[in-house]
Amino acid sequence: MSTDPETTETAAETAEPADSAAPTASAEPATSAEAEDTEGPGKAENAGNPSPELSEAEAELEAQRQERERIERRKAAKQGPVESGAKLSGTAADLLAAVRAVESGAKPVAGAFSEPPPAPRRAAPEPVRQPQRPVAPVATPTAAPVPPEEAVTAVRSVLAEGGAPAALAQGAAAALGAGAEGLLREDPWQLLRVPGVRPEQADGFARALLGGEADPGDERRGRAVTGWLLEQAALAGHTALELPALLTALGRYAVPDPDAAVRESLAEGEALVFQDALDTPGGTGTGAAESRAVRADDGGGEDGAEEEGQERPVRVLVGLERYALAEESLADGLGRLVNSAPKQDGTAEGWERAAEAAGRSVAELIRAVAGHGLVLHTGGEAARQETAALLRAASGLGLRAWGATHGAGGRERLAAQVAGDGPAGTAGTAGSGSAGSGSGSGEGSASGVDVAGEVPPGAVTVADLLSGGPGGPGRDTEGAFALDLLLVLDAPQLDVETAALLVESMPDGARLVLSGDPGVLWSAGPGRVFADLLAAKICPQVASRTPDPGPLGELVSGIGIGELNQVAAPGKEVVIVPVRDAGEAVHRTVQLVADSVPRAIGVPPEETVVVTPGHGGAVGTRVLNTALKERLNPGPGRFGGFDPGDRVVYTPGPGRAVPGRVLGADAEGLRLECAGLPVVVPRERVEQVVRHGWALTAHQAVGERWPAVVAVLPGDAVPALSRPWVYTAFGRAERHLSVVHGVEQALPRAVAEVGAKPRTTRLGVLLGSGTER
Repeated sequence: MSTDPETTETAAETAEPADSAAPTASAEPATSAEAEDTEGPGKAENAGNPSPELSEAEAELEAQRQERERIERRKAAKQGPVESGAKLSGTAADLLAAVRAVESGAKPVAGAFSEPPPAPRRAAPEPVRQPQRPVAPVATPTAAPVPPEEAVTAVRSVLAEGGAPAALAQGAAAALGAGAEGLLREDPWQLLRVPGVRPEQADGFARALLGGEADPGDERRGRAVTGWLLEQAALAGHTALELPALLTALGRYAVPDPDAAVRESLAEGEALVFQDALDTPGGTGTGAAESRAVRADDGGGEDGAEEEGQERPVRVLVGLERYALAEESLADGLGRLVNSAPKQDGTAEGWERAAEAAGRSVAELIRAVAGHGLVLHTGGEAARQETAALLRAASGLGLRAWGATHGAGGRERLAAQVAGDGPAGTAGTAGSGSAGSGSGSGEGSASGVDVAGEVPPGAVTVADLLSGGPGGPGRDTEGAFALDLLLVLDAPQLDVETAALLVESMPDGARLVLSGDPGVLWSAGPGRVFADLLAAKICPQVASRTPDPGPLGELVSGIGIGELNQVAAPGKEVVIVPVRDAGEAVHRTVQLVADSVPRAIGVPPEETVVVTPGHGGAVGTRVLNTALKERLNPGPGRFGGFDPGDRVVYTPGPGRAVPGRVLGADAEGLRLECAGLPVVVPRERVEQVVRHGWALTAHQAVGERWPAVVAVLPGDAVPALSRPWVYTAFGRAERHLSVVHGVEQALPRAVAEVGAKPRTTRLGVLLGSGTER
């Protein structure tokens, strides 16, 4: 069952079962609640440490559970936990009724809600870290462990009774856990927790099992559809939904009493409701907005809505607990960094000497980092040289300095820049000599550079940093990173959960620098962390003055400000190839990759990537990869549709994509080489986590660069085009960009008028920005 839209890609690549697995023929893209269709997994990482064994996967999940418990303990020590699980009373119960009263006109918006007077924000106290075993590092999201065969067999039996395909059995057993068979019999709508299943399909399953008892108004159905809508919203990038939008979406899915469905979900602890008090325009406040979680036992606060005769507007949000906790933990951790003085690593004179020896933008960055625990840095590809200079300067002052990137290609480029070799190590030429492939001792040997006799800066992917992968800094006895300065590149790709884990793992007194290009696509996962931080203005922000060079740099820079300019390209750096229809677009794309670009530009096919808006459609990645395989590496597809030599993209977890190639297959599974390291994908996982990789989506390509890029814009891609998409796709090219152009004036219109799709998040309010999104 596919949830892929036909012109845009899904945000949960690894959650996509086979098309034949659908109880019905529907392949309708997720709508209503999510407010947008986002592109699928784009968080590339070093896949050199796969965990095909059950014991390793369980260990990673257990490590992640322990880290979550530590986060919750810290939050509990600061301000009581957000409780849920009891029947609603007081304010929480009144919120839903208040919304309905406003919508019906029975009560004005200003008087519909009451709240306590806002409390002033307080400085984050220095945390008391709980001792942890250093052998249990935080694990990044990974595929769920393979459930026991007996559990899968039992689930397959109940699926057969309900007319659902047996192909869903393993996914259902993994998603529902122990006792999945009994849970499905008791509540058939729990099938909606299986990735790819839609409400109408779960309804059919429920009717087959329950007969006439399967009523649209069943409270089990209401809770399940509520949870499904919130999950779909998360796939689209939202960390929560405004209550009126959620109620409207529930009505579209034939839930007769949306209010009751939300109320039951809140009472069962399956969701949380938040009351965010926003600043009034021209108000006399400090600019801080208050976010308040409405707890099930909260019956007070009825007399605090008015301050000196003025009422403040509020918005009511409903979200899943995991994202609510992640955003609140992230806000607390960022407050700790902002309000805590960094350790005095290096003398003030030493920092100043390093700044004076650097260029203008680098000097500003070094001075900001010297005196602050959190710094934001923005700029394009050329600005990465500034971050490399910062790492060298910090290392020269004796700091344990580390850089973390979104993908393996970015890690190699950073290591080359730290070494003074300039931009290098593109995704198309990544080899086994990558940074971060050292001994894993945490001694920073990845960059291979010795700066002033100190430990050289290290380079690692974010995924390997969190999971304790090879070549990372390791963790101290309290579970924090063993480093003094962490520079995170590709910061726009951080979702709220990843960002929360990073910030919580920062040791006291360490410095965190988040660097990235604000013009690229946001993270594949929920949230818009970097954009929210830039809007909040809670820490120093350094904007690079280093322009991207050449015709490609000029073109991409213009797109970033909404202008699609014609640029002089004497070396054929930019070529436009007009096409009339989908068939011609596929033909010209294959011709460019296989013949024209190698002959005219000198870039071989293995160093060229195709970028297209979606997986489906007449010119999506599926069709293009089929055509490119037939031309570049024909074969029978002996190993689950793959042959040795095939280019692939491996997605070990949601939002993570790793370019690689097929080596072969055996009894253990499909053997790949990703970022120069071997990966074995179990046979039962191949269909879900491996795709052909000559053609990618922009979200899969973000964070990487190739010598040549062919951007394909078919006529049916117009709804998917936006300025961030074009900026990201065109910006993947280092030497040459070919544009297969079939959208006519829709391209300049998208660049000029279509910005990033809105995402509903709470981080800005939690940080006190109160800005609208």
